[in-house]
Amino acid sequence: MAVVQRRIGAIFGLFFFLLLLAVGRTLYLGVLHSGTLRKAASNQQLTYESVTAQRGAITDRNAVDLAVSEPARDISADPYLVADPLAAARRLAPLLGLPQSRVLAKLSQRTGFVYLARALPFHQADAVMALKLPGISGTPVMRRVYPRGTLAAQVLGVVGTEGKGLAGLEYAHDKLLAGHSGERRVVSDAIGQPVSITETSSVTPGTSLSLTLDANIQQRTEEVLGAAGRVFNAKDATAIVMDPRSGAILAAANWPQVNANNPVSSSPEDMQDRAVGFAYEPGSTFKAVTVAGALQEGLITPNSGFNVPDQIHVADRTIHDDTEHGEETLSTSEILARSSNVGAIEIGQLEGAKRFNAWVHRFGFGARTGIELAGEETGLALPLSRYSGSSMGNLPIGQGELVTPIQMATAYAAIANGGILPRPHIISAVSGRRQPQPAGHRIISTSTAAALRQMLEGVLASGGTASEVSIPGYQLAGKTGTASKIDPETGEYSKTAYIASFIGFAPARDPKLLCAVVVDEPQSGSIFGGKVAAPAFGQIMRFALPYTGVAPG
Repeated sequence: MAVVQRRIGAIFGLFFFLLLLAVGRTLYLGVLHSGTLRKAASNQQLTYESVTAQRGAITDRNAVDLAVSEPARDISADPYLVADPLAAARRLAPLLGLPQSRVLAKLSQRTGFVYLARALPFHQADAVMALKLPGISGTPVMRRVYPRGTLAAQVLGVVGTEGKGLAGLEYAHDKLLAGHSGERRVVSDAIGQPVSITETSSVTPGTSLSLTLDANIQQRTEEVLGAAGRVFNAKDATAIVMDPRSGAILAAANWPQVNANNPVSSSPEDMQDRAVGFAYEPGSTFKAVTVAGALQEGLITPNSGFNVPDQIHVADRTIHDDTEHGEETLSTSEILARSSNVGAIEIGQLEGAKRFNAWVHRFGFGARTGIELAGEETGLALPLSRYSGSSMGNLPIGQGELVTPIQMATAYAAIANGGILPRPHIISAVSGRRQPQPAGHRIISTSTAAALRQMLEGVLASGGTASEVSIPGYQLAGKTGTASKIDPETGEYSKTAYIASFIGFAPARDPKLLCAVVVDEPQSGSIFGGKVAAPAFGQIMRFALPYTGVAPG
């Protein structure tokens, strides 16, 4: 009996000791650390989440969606709450579209929070949440989608995982497009599942943008540009289609193409919008500016005759025409049609450095055009103080200064538009409200512009540098350009790297559409603007003119 009583006493003593431990632990947690624990519980069970606003849509001139936002979820995990990371990874991986090993690595991290996927499409996210895995959460967000994939990708730009525009229109007009985020209060249970969600501040949707772009013209321009880039094995290329009367951009294409839905698959260089960001020496397309100034000053007429030798000496430089020839008499019109370097320099010398420089800046070179696109470069138009003795031997023929494709297109738009330099624009409406059309300003007279248009017809006529390009029923006008690039290693003009370009409009006497094509470093077949860029111009305009209802003429 004594043994039994001792055992009962021992058991009673053990239970009494455990009871004292429990009471002590309760006092320790409930009194001394109650505040800290309540705060920890609150932090685990009560959170405030930002609710991303729906980003404004971007559409073309015909309301075709180019960039839209759709519901999605950020999928996250608290690895501490995931009981079996391997089993969870096995179930999650196919739904997330990720390797199982990558999901397992995330779920095995020593942290209370890790993203498994950002902006996962809603149907995929619903499948993930339907698993009801402890520790797996989904936060509603908006996902940016580009329905046409590669179409105008460099113009549209991209949006980052935090919902901020990173390039293109998405970056340039991020404040308009983004709207204002809201906030919600989320109460979760012990395993991280939300049990109560309350909106604490409302969301303001972003503003929509309607562009002047036409998706069909953009598509055709990109197709033609891509074909030219591949055929001539070019480094890159860009093309612009514009209404010269208003400055509205109907297409702004770049090659190589990029997929806006997967921008990380392309290089940063390919993401550049070269229409506004590519600075290059224009070559012979600039001769129209040289001639325009001399015409407006009354120094020449389209029929003025010049004695044009094979080469000309300016200070310490000797400049040649592209092909050898004896001294011949050429009119101003023939100098443009044949793209004579010597003839253009003679015209520039009639103007003199001061007047020539003034015309360069009057046509808008050396300054941004003001188009609503990100990354527009100013180019480089030398101030008169930096002219050297040989400057008037290279500047009149488009060497020694840098321009952008949009600057060149706008300068030619002034010729097409009766002498008024338009301000190019690509946004037509904001939240459905039509934007005022930017006003242009006159830089040359209507008669000078008309004379230039007629002379530029000769470039595509027999004997011109683009004589092989024609569109039945339409009279075309324009100018070819072939310019050597500077070799960055030697600082001299390269003998293998060139820019081939063409800028033109139609119908020549009453232009309704203008197209500029610039091909960077063609390597196969030809390097000349008349062979590389002019045919692309012809193919683009062959589609765009009847498509936009421009009558033959």
